[in-house]
Amino acid sequence: MSFTNKTVVITGGSNGIGAATAVLFAKEDANVVIIGRNETNLNKVAKDCEEYGRRPLIIKADLFKDEDVKSVITKTIQKYNRIDVLVNSAAHYHDGTILDGNLLKAYDEVMNFNVRVIVQLTNLVIPYLTETKGNIINLSSIPMLSNIPYFVSKVALDHFTRCAALELAPVGVRVNAVNPGYVRTATLLEEVGDNADMLEEFKKLAALKKLAEPEEIAD
Repeated sequence: MSFTNKTVVITGGSNGIGAATAVLFAKEDANVVIIGRNETNLNKVAKDCEEYGRRPLIIKADLFKDEDVKSVITKTIQKYNRIDVLVNSAAHYHDGTILDGNLLKAYDEVMNFNVRVIVQLTNLVIPYLTETKGNIINLSSIPMLSNIPYFVSKVALDHFTRCAALELAPVGVRVNAVNPGYVRTATLLEEVGDNADMLEEFKKLAALKKLAEPEEIAD
């Protein structure tokens, strides 16, 4: 499939899976739009994309804010006048257990970002994807019996993906989820720090006994 002149919007494009996905789409000659809060990282990813002759459109946005979410679609259409693919890679992680006194605060933050933002973006992008017969890819996760806010949000995202896929199939728009396990991202390595034993435990949870690389998920 050729992605020449097709427009791909990627949230969480400043690092990890989102960044790897942006570079791969640039390599495939797509118009790439990367969204994130860290402008330094966004510019670094843009430079990596430029190696393939495509300078991405950078949109610095805080997706906790409704107006910033709306600006993603508005600025993309102003620049490229079409959207073919939406990759919802951005996610918010917050520790929380049922015994935690701050559980509801963590739950509200994570559900708002990991589910509500994607629902909002999907709703806003539908008219453009209907026109291009485009696609939505939601980055979810394998379910685990830990961290209630994060994994409950991902289960909710999986079911939203199914519902959206069923509703949008008649207009030619496909909606899918990619559900990786532990991936060797800067965020994960920062969380683990010097705890090599924790990395080994993560590897044991995977069928192939290894951490996935961001580029593998992008593929």
